[in-house]
Amino acid sequence: MGSIYKRGNIWWIKYYRAGKPYRESSESETEGRAVNLLKLREGEVVQGRFPGLRVEKIRFEELKKDLLNDYQVNEKRSLGRLGRSLSHLEDFFGGYRAIGITTDRINTYILNRQEEGAENATINRELAALKRMFNLGRKMTPPKVINMPYVPHLSENNVRQGYFEHKEYLALKKALPSYLKSPVTMAYHTGMRKEEILGLQWSQVDFMDGKISLKPQDTKNNEARVIYMEGELRETINFQRVLRDQKFPKCPWVFCGETGERIKDFRGSWETACIEAGLCDLLTDDLGNPLKDKKGEPVLIPNKLFHDFRRTAVRNMVRAGVPERVAMMISGHKTRSVFERYNIVNENDLKLAS
Repeated sequence: MGSIYKRGNIWWIKYYRAGKPYRESSESETEGRAVNLLKLREGEVVQGRFPGLRVEKIRFEELKKDLLNDYQVNEKRSLGRLGRSLSHLEDFFGGYRAIGITTDRINTYILNRQEEGAENATINRELAALKRMFNLGRKMTPPKVINMPYVPHLSENNVRQGYFEHKEYLALKKALPSYLKSPVTMAYHTGMRKEEILGLQWSQVDFMDGKISLKPQDTKNNEARVIYMEGELRETINFQRVLRDQKFPKCPWVFCGETGERIKDFRGSWETACIEAGLCDLLTDDLGNPLKDKKGEPVLIPNKLFHDFRRTAVRNMVRAGVPERVAMMISGHKTRSVFERYNIVNENDLKLAS
């Protein structure tokens, strides 16, 4: 049996598990508080639910480190996105013990992020990282987390609906520099993700069978898939092969920059091309007045993303009568719910249906 005793004005308790003594402060000057804590601990020991005192000392930083290690061990591609989420979480929860991260404090974090102007979708990604941290801690041996807080999920009303009409695709392709025309063609026809396209190597292209093979390590969802080349897409890949043979015979990348290097960041070229193609909006202030730059010219911002080609390809395949399951295999969508979100229906589709 355990006992209670005083250290200064604070009551402490002493109890045993498997012959090992444990001493714990009740953090109170009230004897009854110590008695209740002792009964709680003795009950946990008898029922085999006592995890040890270290669980109550685990801090946010340790759970964060475990999550980063998990991402690195499993070579997850969203490590960069995770880092941004964790930076916001650490600004608020840094120094907290895990047992102190309650639903009330999580709701306070949500309100703070909303006041900072963060969208619900962004906050949800951050909350998902927090929830994953606690799940990993609970699965540890011995466990680092016993009580899992309820983590809310916000409704997302900012799901992007952008896609390219064919004439917009042609206008953008004409405005882009030559080294970006081919990647855009592939994105328009296949719906491949940007990193899948920019990371594509010649060893993955089979000209004999006319197909491109993506290995599990090449895709976001770690599932291999095959894409067949036809029409404009096949002409584009053939053009890239001729370009490689003539200029960059040692380049392993199907799509390379103007000097034969792998294409990385092209946001500047993209924004310039979008504005030149008329795929932009006028930037205004809170009152709706057009903003102007130092030269007095109106400020234009692109209204298209490279990722919009992914929605475009899904929509075009469905409209062309491709079975949805086959379209999902081509685009690499793993769940039907996400696929449906990408299958954009516009007013013209509704008109044709009528």
